[in-house]
Amino acid sequence: MFTAEINNKKFNIKFSNELLSKGTISDERFEINVIKNNNKSFHIINNLKSYNVDIISIDNIEKRVILKVNQKTFEVKITDELDKLLKEMGIQNKENKKNKDLKAPMPGLVTEIIIKIGDTIQKGDNLLILEAMKMENNLKAEHDAIIKDIIVEKGNSVEKNQVLVTFE
Repeated sequence: MFTAEINNKKFNIKFSNELLSKGTISDERFEINVIKNNNKSFHIINNLKSYNVDIISIDNIEKRVILKVNQKTFEVKITDELDKLLKEMGIQNKENKKNKDLKAPMPGLVTEIIIKIGDTIQKGDNLLILEAMKMENNLKAEHDAIIKDIIVEKGNSVEKNQVLVTFE
């Protein structure tokens, strides 16, 4: 069983077959017909009603899916039994844990620093370039943050796991 959250409403979903076409949603039985158009597009029939469903994006780390159903967009957050158990135990998912600093993934030479102290960054933004084994490696932000301090300077040699940048 898992929970899907849509527009702050939670629905407990349990499938009763491998095709994921039968089960219960918040204790109400459902049975749907699913026709797969391609990997990201489906036609679903439920209670004589037709739905065209397109998968816009999937974020496996945040467990979020954006769907377009009959031209209306929905964001769905998925929580499974393991997520619930970890939350009850007070254990945060490793991928969701926000690091307070950026460490060098390998020894190398800092060839460019793209950010400044005080910059607001978003997940995926380029922070600095580390040259290692004659290759330039773009080090990117793993989460949204504000740059608290830049420990290294352009031209510095760094060791593996050395702190390069700290975040607020």
